[in-house]
Amino acid sequence: MPYFDVASTAPLHPVARQALLAALDEGWADPARLYREGRRARMLLDAARQTAAEAVGCRPDELSFTSSGTRAVHTAVAGALAGRRRTGRHLVVSAVEHSSVLHAAEAHEADGGTATEVGVDRTGRAAPEAYRAALRPDTALACLQSANHEVGTVQPVSEVAAVCREAGVPLLVDAAQSLGWEPVPGDWSLLTASAHKWGGPPGVGLLAVRKGVRFAAPAPADERERGRAPGFENLPAIVAAAASLRAVRDEAAAERERLAALVDRIRTRVPQLVPDVDVVGDPVRRLPHLVTFSCLYVDGEALLGELDRSGFAVSSGSSCTSSTLTPSHVLRAMGVLSEGNVRVSLPRGTTGADVDHFLDVLPAAVRRVRGHLAETADAPAEGGAEGGADLVLDTLGKRCPIPVIELAKVIGDVPMGGTVTVLSDDEAARLDIPAWCDMRDQQYAGERPVPGGTAYVVRRHT
Repeated sequence: MPYFDVASTAPLHPVARQALLAALDEGWADPARLYREGRRARMLLDAARQTAAEAVGCRPDELSFTSSGTRAVHTAVAGALAGRRRTGRHLVVSAVEHSSVLHAAEAHEADGGTATEVGVDRTGRAAPEAYRAALRPDTALACLQSANHEVGTVQPVSEVAAVCREAGVPLLVDAAQSLGWEPVPGDWSLLTASAHKWGGPPGVGLLAVRKGVRFAAPAPADERERGRAPGFENLPAIVAAAASLRAVRDEAAAERERLAALVDRIRTRVPQLVPDVDVVGDPVRRLPHLVTFSCLYVDGEALLGELDRSGFAVSSGSSCTSSTLTPSHVLRAMGVLSEGNVRVSLPRGTTGADVDHFLDVLPAAVRRVRGHLAETADAPAEGGAEGGADLVLDTLGKRCPIPVIELAKVIGDVPMGGTVTVLSDDEAARLDIPAWCDMRDQQYAGERPVPGGTAYVVRRHT
């Protein structure tokens, strides 16, 4: 079964497996002890730190191993804010950061701090000037991912780092998605990453803190990992993580070119094969292995199920699932369609035949989902002020993508210039109805609150 979801977690790299097994035999002792077994464990830990530091682009004594990428992020945010508390308690983040960063920002605000979200353009890219405008005299920390987890857009880290350096503000970079491909450029101050994203074992995160950055460990400190990650190191996993990071970086140049060509094939062919599709993210400044697209009139969870039955493991950032009623925060910040969202992230070794097979099964999978939803959706148009020029569509209680499906059914029933008012209590409608108007060349005329939900007004333009 083709596994196309390495942006979530990558299969264990063969080098990681070999290193893990070897370290289980050689690295089981306490690296803080001075007897022979402890010294051997310390040598393995030091070698792993050196290897990982070379890949990150920092000094070994600036790098700590944590229990996960999320733990690295939370430690980095809390430690940097605590270290610069005298400066102020203002935090700047982009609107498309990984949820771990946004959760850390929420915790900071709950503790009395302040936070500013920097918006992005429709490709998901944050502008350096937007960061410049967000920085204040009391800003203690700014955060910017190296590349977006959902749509693959690469961020202008070097430029934002220069802006932050000019303002005297440290920049934290979440490099989880990109570190397996290349070092993070620019004069960043803190960096985090997670081994399972590049084919290392889960349960190993990286936290780099440059010399000179004020940092106060948020947890009670001990003698391990410079007090930034208390507790006994998982040495076999750390060794495997460092070995696999070096291996994937050695393979990166060749794999980057090959996978980028396969992603370009998907980006080009999907809109040709499937009508009413929006391919999102920056088409040029992007990760080489990741592509995301959204399909009108499709339930994202249902489409993932169809693709799974066809033998493909992909993921979705869509709001249209049974587990959540809110859109993906990334797609919402970009202002693009959220329904029927599919993220394809290709593992190393993916072949052209694998991609062609995916492109063969995708159109039929979308048709099946659309057909099922068309059978269950109705269009109870009501009202007809001004001789039927306006319709009111009551979709209260119906979830994405039903409101958009019913809107599409009735838009042709109003004359040019007439309106359809869609009543909906689904949060996704706030994103998907304007996106539908943009895709279908109709005019979005705004929204207003109504009892039980929101009224979205669409004016027929074509």
